[in-house]
Amino acid sequence: MAAYSRRHYGEDTYVLRNPKVIVEHYTETATVRQAYNTFAPDVPDREFGELPNTCAHFLVEPSGRIDQLVPFAIRCRHTVGLNWTAIGIENVGFSDLEILDRSAQLKASVALTRWLRCHYGISISNVIGHNESLSSRYHRELVPAFAHQTHSDWKRADMQRYRALLARSPCA
Repeated sequence: MAAYSRRHYGEDTYVLRNPKVIVEHYTETATVRQAYNTFAPDVPDREFGELPNTCAHFLVEPSGRIDQLVPFAIRCRHTVGLNWTAIGIENVGFSDLEILDRSAQLKASVALTRWLRCHYGISISNVIGHNESLSSRYHRELVPAFAHQTHSDWKRADMQRYRALLARSPCA
């Protein structure tokens, strides 16, 4: 991750310090085991053929169970341009709407995100869907081929619904 950070952000470190963004994703898998098997191998990722493989700090299961995969203090490769300052949450499922319609999973995801944003002082506006990554004020990318790369998960309209749920539970 330090080598990745050096290439993409000009920082020779794998350490995640003072995160400013939380990025919501969905796994495009049916089970947590399938999602874990995507992240576990130490092989180049399928999309760009680059190490480290993709990962996430957390998986939120359909049942509402939360699994932490990576410690808070380690950068994780989940969102081009933001890995240097973002915590990644993968919600198991195939679409934003699927997760928004699963009450146990949605409740757990919102609770986790609330705790993280309150703990790190991250504003609700910096809780984004992967699809919103390019519009984040924290987005930066040194590799030109990656500078405009994003994914379709968690479109703005669905994230507006998600952020509205977060707003109902302000930090104390």
